[in-house]
Amino acid sequence: MLERIGATSVEDLFADIPAEVRLRVPLAIPEGQPENVVRREIQSRLVTTDGQSLCFLGGGVWPHYVPAVVESIMARQEFYTSYTPYQPEISQGMLQALYEYQSLMCDLLGMEACNSSLYDWASAAAEAVRMAVRVTGRRRFVLGGNIGPERAAVIKSYVEPLGLTLAKAPFDHATGRLSALDVEGMLSEDTAGLYFENPNYLGVIEEEAKELVDAAHSSGALAIVGVDPISLSLVKEPGAYGADIAVGEGQPLGIPMNFGGPHLGIFSVKDLKLARSMPGRLIGLTSTVADPSQKAFSMVLQTREQHIRREAATSNVCTNQSLMALAAASYLALLGKGGFRRLGESVISNSHYAAERISKIHGVECPLFRGPFFKEFVVGYGRKSANSIFKALSEKRVMAGYPLDKSFGLGVEAGLYCVTEMHSADDIELLAGTLEEVL
Repeated sequence: MLERIGATSVEDLFADIPAEVRLRVPLAIPEGQPENVVRREIQSRLVTTDGQSLCFLGGGVWPHYVPAVVESIMARQEFYTSYTPYQPEISQGMLQALYEYQSLMCDLLGMEACNSSLYDWASAAAEAVRMAVRVTGRRRFVLGGNIGPERAAVIKSYVEPLGLTLAKAPFDHATGRLSALDVEGMLSEDTAGLYFENPNYLGVIEEEAKELVDAAHSSGALAIVGVDPISLSLVKEPGAYGADIAVGEGQPLGIPMNFGGPHLGIFSVKDLKLARSMPGRLIGLTSTVADPSQKAFSMVLQTREQHIRREAATSNVCTNQSLMALAAASYLALLGKGGFRRLGESVISNSHYAAERISKIHGVECPLFRGPFFKEFVVGYGRKSANSIFKALSEKRVMAGYPLDKSFGLGVEAGLYCVTEMHSADDIELLAGTLEEVL
């Protein structure tokens, strides 16, 4: 910068200020810090109450840092006030943004086509199950027993009108993982598909993911995988182990927790032949015949949508979360490949450090499962009430240990904990100390 303006040093910039009125000691300003550290410091000084709550909750909505530039891009009126790009000639900006989102998600998931978003992870998973039924013509479906309870409930609600039979595959209560051998025994010629999550709701990475996919394919069923996209910074992407459909929650990609919404439903397919059966919007790129260098964007394959095909549509989803998709695209583009991997390394480092610290507390088992985990882990309390521990922590301004649903059948009381790049060593120490107090 100095070279550009013809200055030899910073002192040259202040040459017109008399030396006798200049400050002769350094300003009492600390060294530069990451944006999230600076924001947190400022917020702590502005708080007028007796402190802020610390959030260690996950299970579908996670505390990740949203860079200010993402919020700035989303707030631009060209994006913020637009609804849906039905008229491509006046919507090229939003259409290009959604096209970029689709491209980035395909790279991240290892898939061939991605739509421009659904409502959330749960609706994306449910639409994927319905799609598998349409494609295969079969009437039975297998769900992993360690998927999110809310997602399982939404799937059940979506498929109930179809008369589809849902079967739940058991998981190993020692490792927290599914067994490919057990799942294979549940698959048959009338099975439309298998849905599992990696990492699963318990935070555990499914080490037999490829074997699970292969088992589904051996019976002629589709393999559907649900993911937390942040985990793909370190965990192998669904396309790499043969998943037919990948769904997930885009909220960690630059979208605030917002008291539970709005969210971003990710939906992608490995085989382009499946794209026509995919619900939601697809944005395409084309060019003019006269000049191939002239590019243009438009919505394609709209015939799948309710507003065109009515009852013959593949889905009643005829809108999307455009603004949230824009946030995700901005977030991924800003981090880049290297930054995204460093984010994942920070998350897994912090979460494993927290689990190790909590494991030293008397009376708990942490982590409860032996399987490798990412970001989230389960703490077992034995016979002590998970609900009462969760409440006691909340009263001390520590939101942690979300009580696990009884449907998991663990036989012990347990809570789900989430640790991300947002949490410092002091935060983790406060969590462990507070948990020790309430036990």
